[in-house]
Amino acid sequence: MSGLFAGHPKLESILADSSRHHIPVIVLGEYCFGFRTSRLAKTLKVLLKRLEGESFILSPDGNTAERYADIRYQLKSDGNPIPENDIRIAALAQQYKLEIVSCDKHFDYVKGVKRIA
Repeated sequence: MSGLFAGHPKLESILADSSRHHIPVIVLGEYCFGFRTSRLAKTLKVLLKRLEGESFILSPDGNTAERYADIRYQLKSDGNPIPENDIRIAALAQQYKLEIVSCDKHFDYVKGVKRIA
């Protein structure tokens, strides 16, 4: 589950600095999937709806697809594969020139994307 919903203090601190956030639609899907098996699903869904309402939701387009292809090729060439959804998230972050707030260090392999957390 995401460090944010697990109460990771560093993530909370980083996100508290801004009243609006940018969340890839892919991340929303991952949260929704993860909640399916959580005993706290009802509570987490309420929190997610609130976060969604306070955020800009980023959806992929043709530009994202090109960036996805470039990133996937770069990672494959470098021998550093990462999960497919995370490549999509990185492509959106690169496209919109946003940092990725995540504890997942594999984002550090993606050139042109900065991870904080």
